[in-house]
Amino acid sequence: MKRKRVVVLGATGSIGQSARKVARDIPDRMEIVGLSAHSNAEGLREAQAEFPKAKAVLSSGPDGEERLIELAQMPEADIVLIAIVGTGGLRPALAAIEAGKDIAVASKEILVLAGEAVMTAAARKGVNVLPVDSEHNAIFQCLDGRAADSVRRLILTCSGGPFRQTPASELDSVTPERALKHPTWSMGRKISIDSATLFNKGLEMIEARWLFGVPMDKVDVIVHPQSIVHSMVEFNDSSVLAQLSHSDMCFPIQYAVTWPERVANSLRPLDFAQLAKLDFEAPRREVFPALDLAHRAGSEGGTLPAVLNAANEVAVDAFLNRRLAFPAIWQTVEQAMNEVPFVAHPSLDELLEADRLARAAAAAAIG
Repeated sequence: MKRKRVVVLGATGSIGQSARKVARDIPDRMEIVGLSAHSNAEGLREAQAEFPKAKAVLSSGPDGEERLIELAQMPEADIVLIAIVGTGGLRPALAAIEAGKDIAVASKEILVLAGEAVMTAAARKGVNVLPVDSEHNAIFQCLDGRAADSVRRLILTCSGGPFRQTPASELDSVTPERALKHPTWSMGRKISIDSATLFNKGLEMIEARWLFGVPMDKVDVIVHPQSIVHSMVEFNDSSVLAQLSHSDMCFPIQYAVTWPERVANSLRPLDFAQLAKLDFEAPRREVFPALDLAHRAGSEGGTLPAVLNAANEVAVDAFLNRRLAFPAIWQTVEQAMNEVPFVAHPSLDELLEADRLARAAAAAAIG
């Protein structure tokens, strides 16, 4: 059984910290050989103290992207875990693929922005794109190599966020503090707000479309507040397979690193008698329009997912800085989607230009 040598891009964030925990838990199967952080020098020093043989780089300087690319193409690495928030991991991910490395993707923006380019490059180089998001990792486990044409639906589960049962009339008064209080997961500020608006789930819908080669109409969402069932696959014969575990990102990270094998660890197993019940309900799409906006972007494709993602980043930042009301996040994104010129089959440069235009359109809408 081979020990995987892993580069962790974004080693000081929540995903990076979980990856380090997995490496400590299964040292005979996972060795961290590279670490990066954007500007958290102290956190990076702590990470390197844990893994003193690993090469470490900060990416906040003018040559930051080049340093990340160099790290992603380390000859000794087997797999590169992309855990950088936003689109900053896109070029390092493509560089890793070109160097023949498998990539484990925790930054969903990469596949939202450039899913076609990433998956095409991976197929050409014969490398694997392994999902680390708990939902996509669950689908990956349920599919277990089965063909996409055997799938009726991919069913992404969703906690519903902190406002699952909040009346629509109260959303205008939502504060950043309230929106950051996720009921299940402990996450960074951006992804916590995305979970509250359901844009996180919308981005995951687009990501699933590319990861698993299915049309958007086959990607569905169900609210499951306990966050025990991480996602499900309904097959053509009406059978449904689900993956269940406690809410801990160490589970999907370990599976991505050790796949196709399963390795014993110290993670807590489920006790079904204690769980007692698992609830499911339809999302309130009329209250949380992020799901329909994402479905539109994923269906039309081209530059539209990049526009949705970029405008959302700007709107979330404005909300966190109290310059935008909570419902205006959706409105800002939709306005940018309607304004930015559409390109059907964009190059990477055209995708990045769409990202730039979307940020400008969102900023102008916010004022």
